[in-house]
Amino acid sequence: MEEKLIGKVTHYFTNIGVGVIEITEEILKVGDSIHVKGATTDFEQKIESMQIEHENVEEAKAGQTIGLKTEQSVRENDQVYKIVE
Repeated sequence: MEEKLIGKVTHYFTNIGVGVIEITEEILKVGDSIHVKGATTDFEQKIESMQIEHENVEEAKAGQTIGLKTEQSVRENDQVYKIVE
């Protein structure tokens, strides 16, 4: 299993459990699995849904910023990897 760095967390809304992720590489799609890694963060999850400007989207490209409900807390500057089978 391979991982590709695709972005980083820029903000986290604790009250709603949503991380804001800036996509810097690749394309991220609903159904993809990601690995979030940081100083105190380390978990994997499948993307069930994501939003750009409060609109549900199926995919996001490099240069876009998405909102993503995360299974655990994430922190600013956590690295986000796409898991490639």
